[in-house]
Amino acid sequence: MASAKVLRQLIRAGSGGDIAAFKAASKSIIEEERQKQHHLLANDLEQILYGESKPVTSSTLARLLPNLPTDKERGLPLLDIRQTQRSLEELVLSKVALAAIEDVLEEHRRADILRTYGLQPSSKILFFGPPGCGKTMAAEIIAYELDLPLAIVRIDTLVSSYLGETAANLRKVFDFIEQNAVVALFDEFDALGKERADNSEHGELRRVVNAVLQMMDAYRGKSLLIAATNHEQILDSAVWRRFDDTLEFPLPAAELLPQVLQLKLRGVRRQFEVDAPELAKMFKGLSPADIERIVRRAIKHMILRNQEFLSMKDLSQAQEREMRSAH
Repeated sequence: MASAKVLRQLIRAGSGGDIAAFKAASKSIIEEERQKQHHLLANDLEQILYGESKPVTSSTLARLLPNLPTDKERGLPLLDIRQTQRSLEELVLSKVALAAIEDVLEEHRRADILRTYGLQPSSKILFFGPPGCGKTMAAEIIAYELDLPLAIVRIDTLVSSYLGETAANLRKVFDFIEQNAVVALFDEFDALGKERADNSEHGELRRVVNAVLQMMDAYRGKSLLIAATNHEQILDSAVWRRFDDTLEFPLPAAELLPQVLQLKLRGVRRQFEVDAPELAKMFKGLSPADIERIVRRAIKHMILRNQEFLSMKDLSQAQEREMRSAH
């Protein structure tokens, strides 16, 4: 937050109509936020102060964050920096899961208060559950709500064929997220944290898991680290203990389906209600990502045939085609 001195200058200049002083105080606030690595907020404030400007792109964010780590073998970036636009209203989860995410957000928004009591906000969280149930979306939303860039760890680049290079790449990633405030998403985390007792795996994987454990133990950085996996059952038992919180993303319960459909059908004229029993039967056991693909296919069909309303038949046909294409 801006210092009391700068805030006084800002309000005094604004109330007195001193444009030059107002801009000077505003620039001080923007610079202060940029020094705190609140790049998205700083750019938003600049746009408000100076008028229209180009949107902040992923490449711009990458330039704002210095020295993106690369792998030695191919020189490729180990992180993909993104600006996210998804807000909390787009997340459909159980009350328990939603409350857990809101708790994480509050801890980070009020981190200064926690630190006065010798406490730290949760910095390492594990998301687990079936694919398509919102793990990556939740990470995007957390980044947006905390006004931080989302740094997605590129597992395909991180894992090297050279002995010892994977651990070296991991060290580069951890060094970066310790020094720069981001939401760091380790998607497909099971590639790094697989059970060491699995006799089918070679020694290099065990060394990687050991490196992950050591780095997570030592991590005291500025970033929020989120690991996500669809295969929690193969994670090493010691990995679980390294996280401050774990959160399951199951397939949506029947009572959440109308909320999912309401979100996916937003702005679409339709001939049915989202709580129709036929829809509950049609989408039973499907993930939100599956439902979104079916809905998108049905909407395309409606548009291309110049229909004014989306029908239950459109959804049914789209569901059948989606199921056939999945096999």
